[in-house]
Amino acid sequence: MNIAQAPRRDEITLPTRNRSPRRTQDYVTIVLFLLPACILFLLFLVYPIFSSIYYSLYNWSGIGPAVNFVGLDNFKQILTDQVFIKAVGNCLLIVVLSLAIQLPMALAMAIMVGRDLPGRGFFRTIFFMPFVLSEVIAAIIWLSLLSPDPERGFINALLVLIPGVQAQNFLGDINAVMACVFVVLTWKYFGLHMLLYMAGLQNIPREIEEAAQIDGANRWQSIRYVTIPLLRSTIQTTMYLSVLGSLTQFNLIWIMTRGGPVNSSEVMATYMYRYAFIRFQLGYGSAVALVMLAICLIFSVAYLRLNRQSDPLSGI
Repeated sequence: MNIAQAPRRDEITLPTRNRSPRRTQDYVTIVLFLLPACILFLLFLVYPIFSSIYYSLYNWSGIGPAVNFVGLDNFKQILTDQVFIKAVGNCLLIVVLSLAIQLPMALAMAIMVGRDLPGRGFFRTIFFMPFVLSEVIAAIIWLSLLSPDPERGFINALLVLIPGVQAQNFLGDINAVMACVFVVLTWKYFGLHMLLYMAGLQNIPREIEEAAQIDGANRWQSIRYVTIPLLRSTIQTTMYLSVLGSLTQFNLIWIMTRGGPVNSSEVMATYMYRYAFIRFQLGYGSAVALVMLAICLIFSVAYLRLNRQSDPLSGI
């Protein structure tokens, strides 16, 4: 290249000088948009976590400064308290029942309602309607339905019509209360999982299922070997939401049973609320909250590590 064809110095540096202010302006815009979210994140998530870590080391009633330092005694008491162990067991029971009963039922109903069942629009609305209600309203509705008074409780009003059957105190029976709680939770969240499965079904091309049927697969084989594997990412999502929701469930159980009778329906969230805001042992309640956080965090990390496989539909 001769001297006449060489680019001048100002032609090389001018684009760089023009890009620098624009790039700085883009960075400032990004920071300004992220700043409110970061402030809220720090204020309502990070700060409460560190505050809980601090107060969990004290025997603090929530009034005045925390001065009675107890170290890790709160955590030792949690891990040896039979009521807390019972609460963890009830949470795990809800998790197992949700994964074994609620989610398979939602998947089966989504397959039927999503494509084949006549009047599927009506059934979609009926099954999803309970999820629209708040947990407080749902708990009050079921409190009325399960009332031991036949004149107030619809279910007992039907039972007493059967000869030889007496009214039952469902929520006062230590052997039946968790079954009742699970029925209410299933009624409340069944529609959400069904809707998620139906959304996943919409992403599966019909040609794949039709090709399987042409190759000789019947309806059940097509669902088992084609539909369900292609719904893997959706199933994993519903499992994740179901487990975390079961571990942190509070509103429905507290309003319906308050953890009773005799702690038979106690879960970790009601246990924490009882000590922190009823008995005013906020230091101990903070320690319980941290144990709950650790359990949920361990599950989330393990779940993410075990489900790193790619989505089968990503290559379609």
